[in-house]
Amino acid sequence: MYDQFDPYRGCPPLAPASAPDLQRRQRRTAIVAGATSVLAAATVLGLIYATSQPAVVNGIGSSVQADPAMDRQGSGARPPVGSKAPVGSSTTASAAQQIGVVDINTVLKYQQAKAAGTGMVLTSTGEILTNNHVILGATSISVRVVTTGKTYQATVVGTAPTRDVAVLQLTNASGLQTSNLGDSAGVKVGDAVTGVGNAGGDGGMPSAAQGAVIALDQALTASDANGQNPERLTGMIETNAAIQPGDSGGPLFDSANHVIGMDTAASVARRGTAAGFAIPIATATSVADEIEAGRASSTIHLGYPAFLGVSIAANSASRGAQIQSALAGGPAQKAGLGAGDVITSLGGTPIQSGTALRAAITAHKPGQDVAVAWLDTTGQAHHATITLIAGPPD
Repeated sequence: MYDQFDPYRGCPPLAPASAPDLQRRQRRTAIVAGATSVLAAATVLGLIYATSQPAVVNGIGSSVQADPAMDRQGSGARPPVGSKAPVGSSTTASAAQQIGVVDINTVLKYQQAKAAGTGMVLTSTGEILTNNHVILGATSISVRVVTTGKTYQATVVGTAPTRDVAVLQLTNASGLQTSNLGDSAGVKVGDAVTGVGNAGGDGGMPSAAQGAVIALDQALTASDANGQNPERLTGMIETNAAIQPGDSGGPLFDSANHVIGMDTAASVARRGTAAGFAIPIATATSVADEIEAGRASSTIHLGYPAFLGVSIAANSASRGAQIQSALAGGPAQKAGLGAGDVITSLGGTPIQSGTALRAAITAHKPGQDVAVAWLDTTGQAHHATITLIAGPPD
């Protein structure tokens, strides 16, 4: 998931994806903590769909891999292309449930891939709430408003990667119907809920998966398929609604069709019990408020990140960050950096590792010039001033 070409430091590109058609872009292995949770250990997935060509490098650290897809009953079989849900687990969303729902489609050109998810309209002028992992690595984003069928291009207002929240802005949008946000503070175990979204990633009428709240305040420790990049999500609403890939970023409704959560992940326990997890809407909108207010921080990233265009070898040099590959036409490659070179400083900051390189670039913005020093494969020292560009959202 996060083991690809990072805008700050990067990692080696993955082998080509081996399965055709619709594939899940992210697979997360997680331990679900909570006194009332029935899941001792589970596979948790970010619920988007992706159509993949062979995976190459991307700009931010997401990957498209073949993954045996978990269907909505958790059987391990991939839903057919175009299928909204297995029989008996879902219906079509009602007219009231479609208001404020959007389909989000992204292109990840550095991976030669496409992905799809769901979002919710926050303002009549086109601010959209979704999961960060829905737009992770996107080089272009289009958003289709379900109730009108109209499609808009979107830009990233900001992201909160560790909280899996993102805010988009539609271009030239006005007069949109907004989502009917409710009060997640009053949610109780046993409450009836419905998860609505772009299940299957094929657009059209959104699906509606009914269920009930089975636990509150759940904590997930999620990581990618190889166990790297753990991410802690807390305060989650756990349901038995059979959500599926494509639903991420979509609304979780209460029985009165008020949005009480944002569907984010699904899991299958060892015994095959399916569960869905949603970020409480109060939590998601509070993060969105920080983004909209322009409050950048270590957890709130505004706009697009700076982009150097290198991947770093897994076993990097001890005295710097060793380049595994440089993106063709990227800032680093244009400056003369290539595979095997070792970056030793950036912007006056000594670089001892890939992690240090990431931190150094985080301190800069797209369009800024930075001094970069490196050693080539013969040990000869070089330096250049490189203009960072905007990378895909992180």
